[in-house]
Amino acid sequence: MATEPMSDNRPLLLVDDDAPFRQRLSVLLARKGFEVTSVGSLSEARMEAARLKPSHAVVDMRLEDGNGLDLVTELRAMSPDVRIVMLTGYGNLATAVAAVKAGAIDYLAKPADPEDIVRALSADGSTRPEAPPEPMSADRVRWEHIQRVYELCDRNVSETARRLKMHRRTLQRILAKRSPK
Repeated sequence: MATEPMSDNRPLLLVDDDAPFRQRLSVLLARKGFEVTSVGSLSEARMEAARLKPSHAVVDMRLEDGNGLDLVTELRAMSPDVRIVMLTGYGNLATAVAAVKAGAIDYLAKPADPEDIVRALSADGSTRPEAPPEPMSADRVRWEHIQRVYELCDRNVSETARRLKMHRRTLQRILAKRSPK
């Protein structure tokens, strides 16, 4: 199901340090009717946001020069109505909650389908996402909890291990693995 192009152009700030992905997404979003300004760093994003005052934004969570969550908060302070979609290659429940609390309207794991991004930017807010067909496994719930505590400890392995009452090396092995299904 293709999303129809928007009838009026709206400024959109695209922030991602993955240049090929940023370029592809920029072209697609422009085809969907957005006036896209794309940048690859947090510092560039701050300058462009002040100049552009975007109505929409697509922001990567981890950028080479900082955290996209900081930009979400700043964009929301500039314009309370800005519609922000957060993207990340490191998806977990803790960062999703943090992104929504900061003001993002949606949180998508990379590689995100561009149509899903456009749908999230265009949603009117009255529709709710469907519940997943199967609940998370116990391993996945445990992994999500560990990730949440890890983020709360500012990604400090030693402090996270203390709070979780586990050996630091055990925690490092868990963090090095991909999330369970």
